[in-house]
Amino acid sequence: MNVVLLGAPGAGKGTQAAKMVEEFGLPHISTGDIFRKAVADGTALGLEAKRYMDSGELVPDEVTIGIVKERLQQPDCARGFILDGFPRTVPQADALGDALASMGRALDAVVLVDVPKSALVERLTARRQCRACGRIYNVLTDRPSVDGKCDGCGGEVYQRDDDTVGTVTNRLDVYERNTAPLVEYYRGRGLLRVVDGDRDPDDVFVDVTSILRGE
Repeated sequence: MNVVLLGAPGAGKGTQAAKMVEEFGLPHISTGDIFRKAVADGTALGLEAKRYMDSGELVPDEVTIGIVKERLQQPDCARGFILDGFPRTVPQADALGDALASMGRALDAVVLVDVPKSALVERLTARRQCRACGRIYNVLTDRPSVDGKCDGCGGEVYQRDDDTVGTVTNRLDVYERNTAPLVEYYRGRGLLRVVDGDRDPDDVFVDVTSILRGE
């Protein structure tokens, strides 16, 4: 079972991926994990990617897809994989399809965890962090006992700059610009499956499971 997981920041993609790993025993592969492992292992592509990252440049698609392909050829991916964070653009989707075809494989499904933008903004701007110990809180679901004060160390609990409405809205706008064409790309190939992510994570996972089991 070869799956690509799509979803905006705050959609709960990570939660669903963790549940998929437990239920289906497939490796959850994020691009961040792939890059870190390739660099740590000192592969040729990993070293090339590191050169770009060290200079602050974006890693070219051909290097990224090469690293992804290396990872998908590892033994733990023999029964399938959950690919998260890649592809991000249509050219990357084309490259992924070509790479899988060269391995005699193909995607079985592309699952989009869909959440309205207003709900995403609410989720993402609810995060708070202790300035002293780094503990994370959520003003909707996990508030500190005393507003502005960490339960653990008594430090100041504040909202990070990247969790403000303006910053979050910009992040979501960038995601939409990059991902909207990708959604249509996979819909046109009959691979896209959409689940309503604006619900309890367990309810969302019921739908994800039904999709992956072909029910």
